[in-house]
Amino acid sequence: MSVTTGFEVHRARGPFNAAFFSVMGPVIELSLRRHKQRVFAGLPSTVVELGSGVGANLRYLRPGSTLIAIEPNSAMHGRLRAAAERRGVRLDLRDRVAERTGLPDADADAVISSLVLCTVKDPAAVLAEVRRVLRPGGTFRFVEHVAARNGTPTRALQRALRRPWAWTFEGCSCERDLAGLLRGAGFAAVDLEPYRIHGPFIPFNTQIAGVART
Repeated sequence: MSVTTGFEVHRARGPFNAAFFSVMGPVIELSLRRHKQRVFAGLPSTVVELGSGVGANLRYLRPGSTLIAIEPNSAMHGRLRAAAERRGVRLDLRDRVAERTGLPDADADAVISSLVLCTVKDPAAVLAEVRRVLRPGGTFRFVEHVAARNGTPTRALQRALRRPWAWTFEGCSCERDLAGLLRGAGFAAVDLEPYRIHGPFIPFNTQIAGVART
């Protein structure tokens, strides 16, 4: 376990997830592209990203931009660096967790995340950290998967697969009410859209995308 981050890279899961998202990223992106294009439109020249992974969101940054990437899974780092170089994005890679980014107060114009708040240990603490690092008028733009409605087959499947899903995907939970957490996190305004994708990973298909403003 890293003393700095408190995140331990599992010798099997860490490399597996790096390889999985490298291979499956384009497939996942097909389902999410329209929502990402909406919420990531007009990003500034410097962006903080929580859980940058292998660089799925680099395509939404202009060439010459700077990405401050908060990514504690070192197995992702090589692919992320290579992707940033291909996209012409300057990469400032921080081996830290989203709860403790180490960034200055009120210093960022925009923070982004996609498919990250499901995996963090304390999503409320992450949202408090986002508010701390954003300048007044800054934006947190997110695309995340969430719990399905109670009583639905999807929610039953999310519950049934809770443990193996979390073990495989670095603690990922399909049962978090992230919309409720975002609305209660103290942002000045939260605009989000719930939607459903129709992919093969059914527990992952209920999602939200939106923008929170400080």
